[in-house]
Amino acid sequence: MDIECDAVVVGAGAAGLSLALRLARPPAGARPVRTVLLAAPPGPMRTARRTWCYWEDGPGPYDPLLTASWERLRARARDGSTIDAALAPLRYKMLDSDAFEDHVLRTVADGPWVTTVEALAEQVGSVPGGTRVRARRPDGSPLTVHARWVFDSRPPSRLPPARTTLMQHFRGWFVRTRRPVFDPGTVEFMDFRTPQPAQGLSFGYVLPTGPREALVEYTEFSRRVLGRDAHDRALTDYTGRVLRTGGHEITACEQGVIPMTDGDFPRSTAEGVFRIGASAGAVRPSTGYAFSAVQRQCAAVAAALHAGRHPLPPPAHSARSRFMDAVLLHALDRGRVDGPAFFTRLLTRVPAPLLLRFLDGRTSLPEDLSLGRHVPVAAMLGSALALPFTPRRDRPGPDGDTPRPTTPDAPTAP
Repeated sequence: MDIECDAVVVGAGAAGLSLALRLARPPAGARPVRTVLLAAPPGPMRTARRTWCYWEDGPGPYDPLLTASWERLRARARDGSTIDAALAPLRYKMLDSDAFEDHVLRTVADGPWVTTVEALAEQVGSVPGGTRVRARRPDGSPLTVHARWVFDSRPPSRLPPARTTLMQHFRGWFVRTRRPVFDPGTVEFMDFRTPQPAQGLSFGYVLPTGPREALVEYTEFSRRVLGRDAHDRALTDYTGRVLRTGGHEITACEQGVIPMTDGDFPRSTAEGVFRIGASAGAVRPSTGYAFSAVQRQCAAVAAALHAGRHPLPPPAHSARSRFMDAVLLHALDRGRVDGPAFFTRLLTRVPAPLLLRFLDGRTSLPEDLSLGRHVPVAAMLGSALALPFTPRRDRPGPDGDTPRPTTPDAPTAP
């Protein structure tokens, strides 16, 4: 079976859904774009349910879908000292991927411009006169989609060569406790009372949805990825020894691995074939956040398509942000800075709204320079001077292969 359209969006994670949503609702006077959204059928290639977190200044378009949001942030140093901060005018928001997917698919189905097809893309490339996607439906029948443009949100099979690649790996338990132990008005942003690995850093992360309910995560930044059992042991220690939750029920789990890398992700792989989302560098290398960057990138692509312009996705983060992230990753990986002490210092000395805007890549040069007063200058300068002499190379994963991201769009943890 063949389908003709203007654009194909491959993958129904955060990036694919976000772009499809914008193309389904062209603004008045805009050029409509006939689009096919290829969503992987249920199975191992489908994006697992997960939680996306981000922050916004006031109300946002997805507020009706939120699981929870918070106006306060808390962090804890290794010695247990507490940092409490108000986030106004920002709000920290928690969005369930299933709620977002249901919203997008309902919106798409109500309009004429986007058609959702359940099929697994097997081959994507350019052909004379446009692009072609070969896919396979759940019943095994082949499907070919011809279009002018393809926007591929699938994770790449290999990470780009990089000077530094750390893996952010996390596992979270949705817990329900027997007694009220959580503060539903405050997100526990980084809790460094976890045992620290020899290289990198670890922290706990708590997203409370009520006095007795929360998503509790254990996160590490390191070269090697822990297995499920090791993550569960860390979560058992964190919920019991640190949080003292007492008896609790685990109602669901989520797990992911996010590459934190200074590699250069290509935004186009062939004529008319573009990458979007994490596969186009939307993940902030120093933190793993991506959802806000995905929204900015997809909004720019949709605006270009609706205006009839060339729709090359813009860089998700500025050159200045990418350079600062490369310096920090190098310093963390080489042991030049103590990770928990570094982030605790920032959280203690920088106003929380400014720090969150910095983590989102939305600060000005003067603001970035003001933050620079609170970092270990000698260590960061040493890494900055070392970067030009550090070769880019592939980094082996835990099984000896180049690591492949298993969280293709946006993480829960920072």
